Amino acid sequence: MQRGNILIVDDSKNVLLALEMFLAPEFNLVTCLSNPNLILAELKKESYHLVLLDMNFRAGVNTGNEGLYWLGRIREELPDISVVPITAYGDVELAVKALKAGATDFVLKPWDNARLLATVISAVKLGISRGEIKGLRQKERELINSINSSEKKIIGSSPEIESVMRTVEKVAKTDTSILITGENGTGKELIAKRIHDLSDRREELMVTVDMGAVTETLFESELFGHVKGAFTDAREHRTGKFELASGGTLFLDEIANLPQGSQAKLLSALQNRQITRVGSNIPLQIDIRLISATNRDLTEMAGKGGFREDLLYRINTILIEVPPLRNRKTDIPLLAGYFLKKYSEKYQKNHLEISPKAMEKMMDYRWPGNIRELEHSIEKAVILSETEILRVTDLFHGYAEFEKQEVMPVKLEEMEKKMIIRAIVKNMGNIKAAASQLGITRQTLYNKMKKYNIE
Repeated sequence: MQRGNILIVDDSKNVLLALEMFLAPEFNLVTCLSNPNLILAELKKESYHLVLLDMNFRAGVNTGNEGLYWLGRIREELPDISVVPITAYGDVELAVKALKAGATDFVLKPWDNARLLATVISAVKLGISRGEIKGLRQKERELINSINSSEKKIIGSSPEIESVMRTVEKVAKTDTSILITGENGTGKELIAKRIHDLSDRREELMVTVDMGAVTETLFESELFGHVKGAFTDAREHRTGKFELASGGTLFLDEIANLPQGSQAKLLSALQNRQITRVGSNIPLQIDIRLISATNRDLTEMAGKGGFREDLLYRINTILIEVPPLRNRKTDIPLLAGYFLKKYSEKYQKNHLEISPKAMEKMMDYRWPGNIRELEHSIEKAVILSETEILRVTDLFHGYAEFEKQEVMPVKLEEMEKKMIIRAIVKNMGNIKAAASQLGITRQTLYNKMKKYNIE
């Protein structure tokens, strides 16, 4: 028995009976209708792969217009279903019209059983294939959405991060190449993802490649792909990251780690907008939006011969510098609150709070590992917490004597600085609220923050 479900529509009960008796033993389901007005309702009730459609339903009318009408409605509502018109012998012109309107094939009355069966089997297989392709496309779309979605957010309201986000919004809709720089842990990948999410390519994949993890010997295979048998371990075809990202965004992280030889190959692919799989001679056109990131000074590297200057120009149309956490300290309370909520929920530890002194210490600390270090510190503290208040010692290993050793500031300036920091912390980085609490204007608070190097 062949797979597939068939709907037969004909005003002749004799034709319906003959077709049902002939096709029912061959397929999973065969349904017959004599009234074409029931077609769409039936197609929505059951999953059909083929409609065998008579072209004339009124006595004495042989124009085929009714059949063409219902063919159009079926194609409009359910384009993946195959439609095979049944026409009278000699109506070849009508059959051609039907084919132009989207019919898969046609059957002439009276039919030859062998030819009819071959036509129906072929049309059913096509309908099944279309349905499977539609399902795969839906799964692909869901997978892309799942891959592109992320719980991680860009948190902050400091002038520094707001400046970065304004640039992101300006460049996102373009296809220009972008280089994101910044220390480790500052969120360069999040910035890249935000650019992708705001771009016209957001429905496609953003493919990330850690260039520090790609060896020079495997560079072409990883980025361009290879064909089966291209080298000893090439047991099957492999799609490269360029091809996978085509239509979407390719994010090359830690691009400064790319060896000189690989830099030339990357430059060639970017200039020509095409790649060739290892072991193949057939070039493939690629359509990517390139975003790169590094924690190193590529201009300095290029000056010393460590990075190709022409490649730097190619990837560096727009430069976005992500500030370190120590330069956006007013965002620390917001980030800390976000991570505390996230890990409190994850580890089912409700009602946790960060003590004022612990938050003050977080504001003073330079965070060499930036946001990543802050997140890990809070996650560790949540896991190990024994009380509902997270203290300095919970967040900073090795600072057990911090609270004990704290003494009263001996200078008025130091006391004022402490008061400003506490006000900013208490108001979760809201400068207007902090200024109100201190009894000064917002501009005065900004001036004092600048004076005391409170960032």
